[in-house]
Amino acid sequence: MSRFDKILLVGLVIGLGVLGCLGVGFWAMGPRAMPSRAGTPPVLASPTGTAIPTEISPTPTGRATPTKISPTPTDEPTSSPVPAEAIIAFTCQIGDIYQICVMKADGSGRIPLTDGELTSFYPSISPDGKAIVFSSMRTGDFEIYEMGIDGSNLRQLTSEIGNLYAPEISPDREKIVFANDTDGNQSIWVMDRDGGNPRLLFGSEENDLDPTWSPDGGLIAFASSQSGERHLYIMNADGSDLRQVTDLSNMGGRSSFSPDGQNLTFYAGPKGDHNIFTINIDGTDLQQLTQGGDNLGPCWSRDREWIAFTSYRNQDNEIYIIHPDGTGLTRLTVNVGDDWQPRWGEK
Repeated sequence: MSRFDKILLVGLVIGLGVLGCLGVGFWAMGPRAMPSRAGTPPVLASPTGTAIPTEISPTPTGRATPTKISPTPTDEPTSSPVPAEAIIAFTCQIGDIYQICVMKADGSGRIPLTDGELTSFYPSISPDGKAIVFSSMRTGDFEIYEMGIDGSNLRQLTSEIGNLYAPEISPDREKIVFANDTDGNQSIWVMDRDGGNPRLLFGSEENDLDPTWSPDGGLIAFASSQSGERHLYIMNADGSDLRQVTDLSNMGGRSSFSPDGQNLTFYAGPKGDHNIFTINIDGTDLQQLTQGGDNLGPCWSRDREWIAFTSYRNQDNEIYIIHPDGTGLTRLTVNVGDDWQPRWGEK
């Protein structure tokens, strides 16, 4: 073998050895993931092994919309257990104006029904689920209006008898009870369904506000400051037999009867820290349902399973529901503006 052949053979052996070492090194390190191209969403593996691309929704400016943090399971479940056939009317903020909205009771299908340039609020749904009455200052004073559950057939029911709030149609659909501010203090009034024959039902010369009918139409509950501090009262539908229900400090305004008429739900507490309560109509068995969050304006569902209310627990007024035993807290709305004053209905 020539000297040149020997040199070539030694070089070949050394080369094969180096390649073998490199192969062992790569095998020990394992394969590396190839980096994705710029602008390509990363790919995540699902529990089943299927590749799921993450979605980044562009805004009109072309910037990526940040993903919202999911609520904790104990505070804001991702879906509502409420039947979708039930509906909720509520006050919604659209731009800088409060309007009337409706949604399914599972939080879906939010639809604004009014579009005036001045405040509309205090909606409630008729017992047959076909109409909504509410208060609006579209004429300068707060008057009572009625419209179909879809926003059709809007009509003004009252004219220049005061500033009128919290209207509610009676269970027999013949009358409307409401609060009337005529001299700086509200009192409880009633009128015919078409707005005729408006008349004073109860007035204490202090604030009497937020009336609501019992399911059989025999009683009216309302909040009043007639004793100096605000409390919850009930009276017969003709204004007789007044009796005090609550004896709490910092009583709120809006309340609601349970479907069997034996209980009331209401809110109370210091400013910025209201909570939702239930109580028997004779003043016994007081129960606190919420703890913190500044909760307002509760209303019982017609199947007795839920109480809807407004809460500021996420630094924005949103609508929540909770069982009457304090379990099942569920957030229904996630909107930029305020959603408040929920009232149940059925289609």
